[in-house]
Amino acid sequence: MKTIIVPVDFSQQSEYALEVAASLAKKHGSEIIVLHMLELNYAMISSSEAYHPEQTVFLLKVAEKRLGEFLQKGYLKDITVTPVIKHYKVFSEVNEVAENHKADLIVMGSHGTDGLQEIFIGSNAERVVRNAEVPVIVVKKPRPGFKIDTFVFACDFKEETLPAFNKAKAFAEKLRAAFKVVYINTPGDHFLSDGDMNQQISKFLDHAKSGITVDKYCDYSVERGVLNYCESIQADLVGIPTHGRKGIAHFFMGSIGEDIANHSTIPVITFKL
Repeated sequence: MKTIIVPVDFSQQSEYALEVAASLAKKHGSEIIVLHMLELNYAMISSSEAYHPEQTVFLLKVAEKRLGEFLQKGYLKDITVTPVIKHYKVFSEVNEVAENHKADLIVMGSHGTDGLQEIFIGSNAERVVRNAEVPVIVVKKPRPGFKIDTFVFACDFKEETLPAFNKAKAFAEKLRAAFKVVYINTPGDHFLSDGDMNQQISKFLDHAKSGITVDKYCDYSVERGVLNYCESIQADLVGIPTHGRKGIAHFFMGSIGEDIANHSTIPVITFKL
């Protein structure tokens, strides 16, 4: 856990993410790259008719000053923090910055849900998740002194989720966290008997070359099952696989991944398949 990227837009949620990243950085001796993206397009910067260069420089200076003030946090003391400002608001650039700095993790804030409106879906956080090759932790609430003692990974134990499982397992080992893997059994067309569940899980673990114990949890929906299971064991973090460009809407089936990311009260981490 050498380098952590934290995209910030100066919102309260991005401060929550920064504090979570700081807690992890202190424990693992990590550097934090704080990334702010200006909403300047190429035409604004390059066209002398549409935009004057001095105005671009002025906006960059304002952003630098504001970012410097934003980073005046007590919890960042004794942590190496490097501010980075990008001209454009292009979410693939977050992954480029992560690759350039050989980052292990991205931590960012999200509004989650607001009444009936699903804010995470189509949000900045979801766009970063779609483009990121490294795991992304999404934070919606303040988590002072955040630590990961218990990490839950939920999947359907189909072969396509094997890469995400291996990444999640390695992540848990890196953090020295208890790794809890769960299968959610639901009524209806996707219900499995004990025998079918055991067979599917056993086949998956054979391919993974893992002897890990898998918990089975029954509930009315996968989303409720994951969230209720996490609450029952007081998990600190829940992990889900993602198909990248297709977004997390393709986790399990339908929009279950998005539902979990929206409604979870604990941070959610995504692993690309």
